[in-house]
Amino acid sequence: MERLLTVEEAAGRLGTSARFVRRLVFECRIAFVKVGRHVRIAPADLDAYIAAGRVDPLRRQVEAG
Repeated sequence: MERLLTVEEAAGRLGTSARFVRRLVFECRIAFVKVGRHVRIAPADLDAYIAAGRVDPLRRQVEAG
């Protein structure tokens, strides 16, 4: 099992603030683990959150001339 990430480490990987990650946790929008009073995030759960927010580009249909 990979090492669990702190809120600050998860924020660094996302390129956001720790406050944003704490809000995701509070709103249960990202899976997390409670270790006593501390919140930890598994790297796989962070990757799943990123993948869930992915938006693929639309393909344009080529017009027949």
